[in-house]
Amino acid sequence: MSMNGKMLVDFSGRPVTAEAYRPVWLASLADDVTLEGSAMNGLVRGPEAVRTIVTQIRALYERQEFHFTGAYGDNGFMEDYTAWVQGEPLGNVVLITRNAGGQAQQIVANYRPRSMLLRLSRLIGERVAGTPYGEHFATGLE
Repeated sequence: MSMNGKMLVDFSGRPVTAEAYRPVWLASLADDVTLEGSAMNGLVRGPEAVRTIVTQIRALYERQEFHFTGAYGDNGFMEDYTAWVQGEPLGNVVLITRNAGGQAQQIVANYRPRSMLLRLSRLIGERVAGTPYGEHFATGLE
């Protein structure tokens, strides 16, 4: 399957449609997985932290347009997409490094443009305020 001539595949390499694509790597996280990115300070570690933050981010997306998902290098997986948050486009490239067991070990998300990544960081910060993850995101005062 392709979208605008670009192949979309899931974490195991099977082709999927854009409508059917889900970040299946989220169900295959290493016990010491890390998540870091341009919308956050520092990194978080562990499946619960990663699932919580990724779920909060995805809840803000009004829609997504995938440009590419698939293998990247020997142990990597990449997603390149545009999401819409509050009616504005937000680009993201996600690099996932897999461990020897095939689980997601390191996840790095790089959003653009800067104005939207700052807005996203504040919105996530509002959603996770008062949790151990709140300190990693912007507040309304920043």
